[in-house]
Parts: sequence; structure tokens; C-alpha cells
Amino acid sequence: GNCVVFKPSEVAKNTERLVAEMLTCYLDNDCFAVVTAGVQETTRLLENKFDYIFYTGTPSVGKIVMAAAAKHLTPVTLELGGKNPCYVSDTCDVQNVARRVAWGRFFNAGQTCIAPDYVLCSVEMQEKLLPALRKAITDFYGPNPQESPDFGRIVGDKHFQRVQTLLHSGRVVIGGQTDEEERYIAPTVLVDLQPSDPIMQEEIFGPILPIVIVANMDEAIDFINSRERPLVVYAFSSDDKVVNQVLERTSSGGFCGNDTLMHVTLTSLPFGGIG
Repeated sequence: GNCVVFKPSEVAKNTERLVAEMLTCYLDNDCFAVVTAGVQETTRLLENKFDYIFYTGTPSVGKIVMAAAAKHLTPVTLELGGKNPCYVSDTCDVQNVARRVAWGRFFNAGQTCIAPDYVLCSVEMQEKLLPALRKAITDFYGPNPQESPDFGRIVGDKHFQRVQTLLHSGRVVIGGQTDEEERYIAPTVLVDLQPSDPIMQEEIFGPILPIVIVANMDEAIDFINSRERPLVVYAFSSDDKVVNQVLERTSSGGFCGNDTLMHVTLTSLPFGGIG
């Protein structure tokens, strides 16, 4: 029964306009207010004393939101972007894994904060996974994803330039095509990556899937734990013990075994990052 002040992102202009128009048509305007504004106005909005603040976005803005909330001791939930690892063991249904990873990575052209950001697997699994990923991408988006009605575009010019630059890491084995005028970046898979490569330093938030080679599950877990705690960890294996080992020995906001994205559809689960 709480009232809500809703502030959509000013970056996604069409969505911002749609939300502003539709909410006022269907919800009680005394209970729901939509604020469409830029950074300066949002900063002033945060000066108000709210009972609770829920923010989803980048870590840098999350720090600003949390600092503003702290002045009023307002509790917050932060759902921030990050690099979500996806471990694929040698014992799994390769076709099934490829379809679920491709769907999770390339959904909305990779622009979801819970997308699998990179795959960790052995050399042997990579050799099996690449043709399966190629087939899954073709099944989903056709021989030319640029012509598919189901494949999106990068939200803005600034983000397009950032994601396009990340293509220079490693070696392209699937996709790699771009069209700046359309802000199109093809569903892309990269191999021969180093942990120090630029694409492994920031959330991709675009349709690029790097594959990082590890010898086994233990090495994958060590790799995950050597980095910032992610928003979600994914693990694929036909052996439940492997999935449970990854769950028990890593720390993340959410976890999903043998699937991607679906954990956020469960309203019974908590939501947000781990800090």
C-alpha cells in the first residue's frame, strides 16, 4: 500500500516517455508519481526523505544514491551491474547450455545487468561449445541477426562506442560485425582472452560473450573469488555436486544452476547485489 516516486533512466528516452504516459493512465496519480529529469534534477530529488530507495544501475551512481540515503538513514536496495561469471563443466548437455547461455547473453542485445558476462570452461568444452553457440545464435536470430526483429540495438551512441571498443580484446570467432548508424553490434563470441584484457575489467552490457579457459572447477572458483563479488553466478553441469560446489564456494547476489536469468522471475527470492 505504499506510494511510489518512479524515476526512469533518462538514457532510454522512449522507455522513459512510455512509462510516464502509461502509469498516469492506469494507476492512481495520488499514489504514483513519475519524474522525468536529468542528473541535476535527480540529485535534488534524492535530497528528500524517503522511507525506502530502490536503485538499479551502475556502481558509480549507486554510491551517490547510497550517500544521499545515508543523510536520512534511509534503507536502500542496490541492484548494480557487474561481471557475472558462467562456469560450464565438462559434463553437461552442450546444446542445452549453448541455447540458454546465448539467450541470457544476447537478450535485449546483452543489455541486462544479470546477463552472463563471460564463460569459464576447459579447452575441450570450448571446442564443443563454439559450434553449439553458433547454431543457437542462428536458430534465434537467423543467418543475419541485423535483419532479425528479435535482436535489439545498443541504447545510445556513447554506449555503442564503449562496447565496440571491447571487441578489440581477444579473437572474434562468432559475429563481430557492427553498424554505427544503427548502433548494431552482432551477437559475438570472443576467445584467446587474458584476465587483464579490457573486456575483463568492466561489465560488458552488450552482445559480446568472452570465453576464458580454466583447467577445472577449482580453478574457475578461484577465478570468480579473485574478483569483485558478482550480482549473479551461473553454473552448468549434469552433476548436481558440481553446481552445488560452485554455489557453496562463491559469494554473489544471486545464483542460478543450469539456466540463465530465470532466478529473477521468482518473487520468493531476495533481489539485489551483495555489496
